[in-house]
Amino acid sequence: MAAPQAAPSMVVLFSTEPTGEKTNPYLTQLYRALPDNVGLRYFSMREALLSRYDVLHVHWPEYLMRHPSRAGTWAKRACAALLLLRLQLTHTPVVRTLHNLQPHESQGRVEQWLLGWMDRLTRRWIRINAVTPARPPFTDTILHGHYSDWFASFPQPASQRGRLLHFGLIRPYKGVETLLEVVRDTPDPTLQLRICGNPANAEVRRTVEDACAADPRISAHLAYVDDAELAREVGLSELVVLPYRQMHNSGTLLLALSLHRPVLAPWSESNAAVAEEVGPGWVHLYRGELDSQVLVDALARLRDTPRSAAPDLSRRDWPKIGLQHYRTYLEALGHDSEAYA
Repeated sequence: MAAPQAAPSMVVLFSTEPTGEKTNPYLTQLYRALPDNVGLRYFSMREALLSRYDVLHVHWPEYLMRHPSRAGTWAKRACAALLLLRLQLTHTPVVRTLHNLQPHESQGRVEQWLLGWMDRLTRRWIRINAVTPARPPFTDTILHGHYSDWFASFPQPASQRGRLLHFGLIRPYKGVETLLEVVRDTPDPTLQLRICGNPANAEVRRTVEDACAADPRISAHLAYVDDAELAREVGLSELVVLPYRQMHNSGTLLLALSLHRPVLAPWSESNAAVAEEVGPGWVHLYRGELDSQVLVDALARLRDTPRSAAPDLSRRDWPKIGLQHYRTYLEALGHDSEAYA
């Protein structure tokens, strides 16, 4: 039997900017986990159009085509079209991570056309849970990694009975308005709701601020929350509540579990798979709309259901995830990844 060949080096351009304080920790941990023979490049349109690289790895492709201003959006769309043309002419493989089944907020037909073009150029898809429908020509399953190591150095306080937490970028599809109404409709005076994160727009901000003014049990920190404060807020909570209207992949869910806090979330096939994976008592699912009775029942079930000291996240270790991504890049380049050490 022939000995395995030495694994080749490659340059991968990622569709994200250089990592910093506010970068999604999923990305930072992924980039750190990649083997040394993957040369990382971060995105700028100049880099994408004029530099040499072996693979383009795309996360959230719609952001390559959006800008706060109308003129900026059209400029970015024109540049995106040039990039797609370059990729097509040079046969540069595209690898795409499927964070969502589709963008959360549609931006019209031109964006849809550009996204469809990128779909056709994608040589390898990565789904971060096993229930995402596979896409042609090839789909690899590489689970979303945990955040346990990321937050290991931050002190975590004991949880407070009755304290609920909703955190992350506060966007309309995440159902914060529903959660605020449910808490106001729940008469339990010991209940507390904490909202932490940046509102997506002024209307969402007003909704949360009005709820805080109307009910002393509700409080909020409506700004970017750094890791130390986030670890504290999650630690104080008895239950993290994520009443999303669309929920397929959720780093927020995994972050709460990584900090050993149970979660209430809507039933979906992907959430049910996580609930089974991590063990009983950690992920509490409901069907239909979140209401006061669902919340009361979830808290009772949480307090009555024994659970392990920590959820089982062993399938989501980052060194394994980094190697799996490298193998995907090899396959996108036409190599047999099994032939290399």
